[in-house]
Amino acid sequence: MSVLWTADALASAMGARVSGTPAHDLRGVSIDSRTVAPGEAFFAIKGDRVDGHDYVTKALARGAGVAVIAGERLAAMPTGAPLMIVRDVLEALRAAARAARARSAGKVIAVTGSAGKTGTKDALRLVLTRGGETHASVASFNNHWGVPLSLSRLPASARFGVFELGMNHAGEIEPLVRLVRPHVAIITTIEAVHLEYFSGIEAIADAKAEIFLGLEPGGAAVLPRDNGQFARLAESARRARVARVVSFGEHQDADARLIDTGLKSDCSTVRANILGDEVTYKVGVPGKHLVMNSLAVLAAARLAGADLALAALALGELEPPAGRGRRQTLDVAGGQALLIDESYNANPASVRAALEVLAQAPLGSRGRRIAVLGDMLELGSDAAALHRALAEAIAAANVDTVYCAGPLMRELWDALPAALRGGYADSAEQLEPEVLAAVRAGDAIMVKGSNGSRMGPIVKALSERFRAPSAADTAV
Repeated sequence: MSVLWTADALASAMGARVSGTPAHDLRGVSIDSRTVAPGEAFFAIKGDRVDGHDYVTKALARGAGVAVIAGERLAAMPTGAPLMIVRDVLEALRAAARAARARSAGKVIAVTGSAGKTGTKDALRLVLTRGGETHASVASFNNHWGVPLSLSRLPASARFGVFELGMNHAGEIEPLVRLVRPHVAIITTIEAVHLEYFSGIEAIADAKAEIFLGLEPGGAAVLPRDNGQFARLAESARRARVARVVSFGEHQDADARLIDTGLKSDCSTVRANILGDEVTYKVGVPGKHLVMNSLAVLAAARLAGADLALAALALGELEPPAGRGRRQTLDVAGGQALLIDESYNANPASVRAALEVLAQAPLGSRGRRIAVLGDMLELGSDAAALHRALAEAIAAANVDTVYCAGPLMRELWDALPAALRGGYADSAEQLEPEVLAAVRAGDAIMVKGSNGSRMGPIVKALSERFRAPSAADTAV
């Protein structure tokens, strides 16, 4: 593994005092003592529930090359331990992030939006890798600690960097984007999410538009032309003096325009015009929403200097991350069923998109389309109505049976025709046995809900109960 930081460079970036003998070459940055690798710098961040200082000894025992700690905790550290001592560990991480960005000559892309951020970020990583070394944030590291952590890991040698920026409240994106300083900023979509914290969808658009405030001079904004907030976003970009606004969508005026698409059960074919060049390509995962986001991906890749043809070709290899459309075959009595794991998070737009994918899923003989849905959270005073409104999307997707978990999903349950009601429970945990008992050969089952509704364990239970036997299981 190559060197990410020298000890001297990291200490200098943070204005840290050094104690003990840190490893000269630091090969990574970590905030988790459970996964820190030998030669990495461990930052002892104090969170809401866990204080990293309590795990410094463990991190060093796992081979961390140095621990970055707050001066007030020095007396509790092991004698002679390799340490970098700072006033505030999270601010030190931000300082390391700023230094990593300052030394980078690569093109940087930032992604935000009400839905599709992580999938778009992962697609960008895939396509940009075809053109050179590419660094991207892992998982959904998109908040006040995830962004500086991801940026501090940016190698000086990377040709491209891709970062995801998230928010629940106004004012949260601006400090993140001023750290990242992207050359290209993507807003995937503006939808009714986090309404508990906003006066309306226009306020959500304004909060997402904070991404324009950190764009590098001459940078470009990639915006959803078909979205009802496009004009508002474009005006915000103009006020922020964004050099170039590039739009994507089906609209005839879109700069990255969808010409035609074939939606299949396991992929999509696409013909599009990307900034004047017509390309035909395949998206390796199904869903119209992913086709639309692929337009933004290719536009951003082109703006960052990547080869458009290579980027488009790479999209055929796209795979969904866990909890965002990943598929698994279940071995059930009499045959197989399909599990679509959409359990990572949920809002009205993403649930509708997942239902559209379920509508395209292949069924076996006498198979059913089954939607297992948990509460969509942070929707404020409109929550009940937004849950009830999903009944229309369920009907359009030809769903045969619906299972609902949570007090908000009771609103949907009451709005469903009796023929579609599979089961209801106050919590996902209580619903789980009903779902396990219902699955039969030929079914396609989609599970989705906000993180707080805890739908992930249902996916895990289905996977474990109906997993395909391994070679070890069948060996004699």
